[in-house]
Amino acid sequence: MIARIIYILCALTSLACAVLLLRSYARTRLRLLLWSGLCFVFLCVNNVLLYIDIEVLPTIDLSMVRAIPVVIALALLLYGLVWEVK
Repeated sequence: MIARIIYILCALTSLACAVLLLRSYARTRLRLLLWSGLCFVFLCVNNVLLYIDIEVLPTIDLSMVRAIPVVIALALLLYGLVWEVK
């Protein structure tokens, strides 16, 4: 029961961070906010997939599917940090 709550709270926290970062990007047009917001969108997707993997489909291993959003999220953040910061 506690694990379900924690998985849901992690997904909601990632979603809240993504929304706040992307809203701030819409106001300021600071590109690092865009890359950070997109990173948190994919981290939210990863958290949802984690919940599905552990709670909904415990007999199916979705670890490789869960790794894809994390790689995309980190690649977006790395791009933003390396090439967009001046």
